[in-house]
Amino acid sequence: MRILAITNQKGGVGKTTTCVNLAASLAATKRRVLLIDLDPQGNATTGSGVEKSGLKHTIYHVLIGDKSIAEVRVTADSGFDVVPANRELAGAEVELVNELARETRLKVALSELGADYDYILIDCPPALNLVTVNALTAAHAVMIPMQCEYYALEGLSDLVNTIKKVRAYLNPGLEIEGLLRTLFDPRNMLAQQVSAQLTQHFGDKVYRTVIPRNVRLAEAPSYGQPALAYDRASKGAQAYLALAGEIINRSSTATVGAANG
Repeated sequence: MRILAITNQKGGVGKTTTCVNLAASLAATKRRVLLIDLDPQGNATTGSGVEKSGLKHTIYHVLIGDKSIAEVRVTADSGFDVVPANRELAGAEVELVNELARETRLKVALSELGADYDYILIDCPPALNLVTVNALTAAHAVMIPMQCEYYALEGLSDLVNTIKKVRAYLNPGLEIEGLLRTLFDPRNMLAQQVSAQLTQHFGDKVYRTVIPRNVRLAEAPSYGQPALAYDRASKGAQAYLALAGEIINRSSTATVGAANG
């Protein structure tokens, strides 16, 4: 089982789009996938086709210890499971602040799942708060979606520092799985320059797959569908299928390397 926290404290970089479409793409390759929505806006929930307004139980109830993940998860039409979120989650931050082991609530909840899934994807809120720290403490690795623009590298250094702190105090095994270039327009000279800088600084941590700026990707959430279900032939859907393949290959290579080591 591989647990990936998909995070960037900067909003609008394609975190939720990446979570939903990567979950659908991994499910399309017959992997067992769980998507955890940790954003009070609940966009990953609705983008997966789950109606959040009528939910009795959400990730909020898991974090405060009322429910297990098995009791809360629902199955999306695209073949992956979802632990949904809604506005209630915003209250978890306040309620947990004086609780013991508040940073490890999600980690403990995930440990009860056993070997139910091949991949668990966590959609983090655009903030470095207690909910995000829960995700980073529970995860094996972090995926960082980012736009190739002027302020991107500045925000990235803040996130890398946070990851270092979590590694030092809460999760020694946490690593950066990869940096994903999203909303990419190859005609934009600045985007190309920032992309080159990323590759120079982070090397093979930068995914080869690049997610293009794509109308179908933007339209799909309003229909409660991943792009793969909405328009499989679109450039966006095909890019996320390619990303899923790259992630599976990386996992396989890491497993083989560990076995040989």
